[in-house]
Amino acid sequence: MITVSVSGSCARTPSHGGVCWGGIGACVVLLLFATTSVPAPAQTFETLVNFNDSNGAYPYFMVQGRDGNLWGTTFGTGPTYCGTAFSVSPAGAFRTVTMSCSISFPDGNAPQGLIQGTDGNFYGVTFFGGANEEGSVFRLTPKGVLTTLVSFDGSNGNGPVGTLTEGSDGNFYGVTYGGGSQYDYGTVFKVTPQGVLTTLNQFDFTHGAQPYAGVIQATDGNFYGTTYSGGAWGGGTIYKITSQGKFTVVFNLGGHAYDPSGPVTALVQGNDGTFYGTTPYGGDTNNDGAVFKVTPAGVFTTLYAFSGPDGYSPGGPLVQASDGNFWGTTAYNTTGQGTIFKITPSGTLTTVHVFDGTDGELPEGVVQDTNGKFYGSANLGGTSNAGTVFSLDSGLRAFVTFLPQVSSGKVGSMIQILGQGFSSSSTVSFNGTPATATVKASTYLTVAVPSGATTGFVTVTTSGVSLRSNRKFRVIP
Repeated sequence: MITVSVSGSCARTPSHGGVCWGGIGACVVLLLFATTSVPAPAQTFETLVNFNDSNGAYPYFMVQGRDGNLWGTTFGTGPTYCGTAFSVSPAGAFRTVTMSCSISFPDGNAPQGLIQGTDGNFYGVTFFGGANEEGSVFRLTPKGVLTTLVSFDGSNGNGPVGTLTEGSDGNFYGVTYGGGSQYDYGTVFKVTPQGVLTTLNQFDFTHGAQPYAGVIQATDGNFYGTTYSGGAWGGGTIYKITSQGKFTVVFNLGGHAYDPSGPVTALVQGNDGTFYGTTPYGGDTNNDGAVFKVTPAGVFTTLYAFSGPDGYSPGGPLVQASDGNFWGTTAYNTTGQGTIFKITPSGTLTTVHVFDGTDGELPEGVVQDTNGKFYGSANLGGTSNAGTVFSLDSGLRAFVTFLPQVSSGKVGSMIQILGQGFSSSSTVSFNGTPATATVKASTYLTVAVPSGATTGFVTVTTSGVSLRSNRKFRVIP
């Protein structure tokens, strides 16, 4: 292992094209594993959709829905020039859901990523627009009916970014890049499905500023997130916050030259309980960005430092796949327009795909479908240079996952499971304890956590074929 230090500075405006990688650091000693990169085995890559303005442009990160399709948004254009919502099947069948707006954008403008709520509707935020032109929170039905739930006014935040998270309490949690009644450095908020907004925290720079990615709910029930700047050393923070607003800085980024800093993507909690993420700056003297891990107690480790040929400026959230590795993307590399990579929990990185512009440019991250394949979007490139949707088959097994992404619950609580090939004969077990399922569709079922269930993987068996969850389900006492 190598001991390193950090610093630096830059600003990034969270709008299309506003890429400025660089950051300030934190005065801490980091343990940096000797970085290792290995060649990738054969992969099957396919471009599924080319955006062309009329069907949207500049797509964001996607999510798998209960209907088995991938759902996402485009930042701009479409028939109303305000951005679009879309769905695409795993085979590439595409449907645009237009986000209507007028000259004053009352329904919002520049939508960010979607999530599907437990009520079956999709929820998200727009960076611009709304009644006060400060951004909005919206609900979108699978049939395309759009409802604005919140219009920000500056005092309660402006410029909401990233994706929302549905908490175990049924409320939605998110962040704004700016605004707040006190400091104008952004906020953490929660909103009920009916649109009642509560500001949980206003960033004051000392404890972080300008969050660029949403929060996630961890297995301890707290929400964890990152800020792009601020903190003890100006390089951003990793923080946790309760549903009632109790705020704690977990780690201050930056401080010494080339420490990882300026995170712009959400964290992901691995099956080991540790959080994993990326920064577009720092890592080592190349300053090309890094992959890191941090424990809930704040023990921070740099897993990998990018050097250019293997990519730089990683963007889009990491995802822990069914192989146990973390998969992600870089915005650029020295020989192409970005990469897809995988990295082991111990820090061995493999470059899986290099974009050349025709198949996309500036990839926005990947999501693993329950069929085992990866799907993602590129913000630019393709036939019209308006972005693409792509798939990548690495031969990984099919699995099941949970909706929402909170993988915990008490005995008796109702859980929604996404997967493939469900039928009336499907059976479910929680770490070996059988449960009674109600199959809603071939890609979606519900099940109550059975009495006697213990923490572990959930398995769905249909016609002798068993699919295991990609994450452990934690049974809450």
